[in-house]
Amino acid sequence: MRIMISADMEGATGVTWTGDVTPGTEQWQRFRRLFTADVNACVSGLVAGGAQQVIVNEAHSSQRNLLLEDLHDQARMLTGRHKPLSMMQGIDSDVDGVVFLGYHTGAGSRGVLAHTYMENSITGVWLDGVLASEGRLNAALAAEYGVPVLLVTGDDLTCEDATSYAAGAWTVAVKECVSRYAAVCLPPAVTSSQITEAATAAMASAGRSDAVVAPHRIEVEFDASHLAEAAAVVPTVDLIGVRRVGFDATSMTEAMKAFKVVTHIAGAAIEDVYG
Repeated sequence: MRIMISADMEGATGVTWTGDVTPGTEQWQRFRRLFTADVNACVSGLVAGGAQQVIVNEAHSSQRNLLLEDLHDQARMLTGRHKPLSMMQGIDSDVDGVVFLGYHTGAGSRGVLAHTYMENSITGVWLDGVLASEGRLNAALAAEYGVPVLLVTGDDLTCEDATSYAAGAWTVAVKECVSRYAAVCLPPAVTSSQITEAATAAMASAGRSDAVVAPHRIEVEFDASHLAEAAAVVPTVDLIGVRRVGFDATSMTEAMKAFKVVTHIAGAAIEDVYG
């Protein structure tokens, strides 16, 4: 059994505000350790449940946040940016299950540090007409390779969101959302135990099924018109509203590649102060 962990940071134990996850800050250095501890707890559980290989894909921001020197010795880590499938790089490499660790709710939803790819300029993303978090997008991509989502960790609202796109997955709420920048947090000793226990149990669902390849439509709404106009320069991307673009793709793999292009171009169009 070969399992992949897609490891984001906003949903890690104790994280509640931007300084906790912004590379280079004092708080980020502190929470890198807690983030790594969450990953290690998950690896321990997966191995206890029968995983023979665990690949951890760094999925947050610079994608250089986890501490390799502290990583569980039965895991391997894929770190660094500019990966073709970004958060899901490796899903196409014959893995038998995927864990969404440290995930969060999507843009336009309540949740600790809620967003979808861009931290604060996207107000909503829709996959086939359904408001989509990164988890929903990534689960659809996993399904295209027949890979089940085994476990999702994050705040309580992230776990609630997961029940709508990965009904069979285990969930661990490491904190309870109070607001975008506040949460009731469990201590690391407690969350580590819960993550390990859930990961062990979740291994019972590991195993690839038939791939589900189908066309998909993604729509993205921004908080400013010029960002939508910038994104609409991309061939196949249409301006469908003052602040909204949409595009169709023949598969989820192609849809996510196009979405990555859209967010990069929109991000480059953001100006200081006025956005």
